[in-house]
Amino acid sequence: MALASGTSADGIDVGVIDLEWGAGAEVTLRVMAADCQQWPTGLRDTILDLLPPRTTTAARLCEIDTAIGQALAAVARQAMAGGGTDEVELIVSPGQTVHHEVRDGQCLGTLQLGQPAWVAEGTGLPVVSDLRARDVSAGGHGAPLACTLDALWLAGPDGPRAALNLGGIANVTVVGDAGDDVVAWDTGPANCLLDVAAARATSGAQRYDRDGRLAAAGQVRPDLLHRLLGHPYFRETPPASTGRETFSAAYPDGELDALPVVEPADLVATLTELTAVTVADALRPHSVRLQPRLNGCDSGQR
Repeated sequence: MALASGTSADGIDVGVIDLEWGAGAEVTLRVMAADCQQWPTGLRDTILDLLPPRTTTAARLCEIDTAIGQALAAVARQAMAGGGTDEVELIVSPGQTVHHEVRDGQCLGTLQLGQPAWVAEGTGLPVVSDLRARDVSAGGHGAPLACTLDALWLAGPDGPRAALNLGGIANVTVVGDAGDDVVAWDTGPANCLLDVAAARATSGAQRYDRDGRLAAAGQVRPDLLHRLLGHPYFRETPPASTGRETFSAAYPDGELDALPVVEPADLVATLTELTAVTVADALRPHSVRLQPRLNGCDSGQR
């Protein structure tokens, strides 16, 4: 079983997966069950409230770590009670990322909350956690983490191919023809900024731009887009990773202050264009074919 929540903290994805190893690198994957559950009331707002410029305390981090762990355990138990999952042997739970520290192109540390002991105690199963921190300690960036599956999935002739994931942060995996040349990195912001803009445009009535309706109602502002594209992260080359610490609401707000008034729908349209342009710019040097990958809660709602 896998439990996950992305940068947008939209909800808890849960999947029960059966893996069978064949000859060589062949792996057969069957999805036995998949769902997305919402956070307990108020917990998503609590998670997002940890973002800069907010500050917190060790006591508050302990409280949230416990609350997320208990929520993950509840979702795991519910999935196991749903039928057809009585042979689950292992749970993977990376936790909710609340900070990702990158300086001068090097990831120095990453922090996920969601105490795995609650999941282990609640299910009676072994739990694998701290995946991102383990990758960072080995010299990686801790994100994105799906490149091993992408390599198995996308390897083959007529490549290279790429998997694009539009979560809170957009990330891509590029896989060469033989599958042994793999590179994965974050290209920049996606839904993390769009969610904020949608909430502002609707006075909090919407937490995301459902079906892209707000963006479709607006016009891209070239002056704002030009300023947003000046962010130094967009000049980074792989390996590279980022998070909401870098692309918080303060990022577009700082550029908006220097421009004539930008209408709310135009802001959403421009931020949508920003994601499209930065992803395209990042992939262009690799001459890839794109293969979309659905992303849990985000794929069902956006």
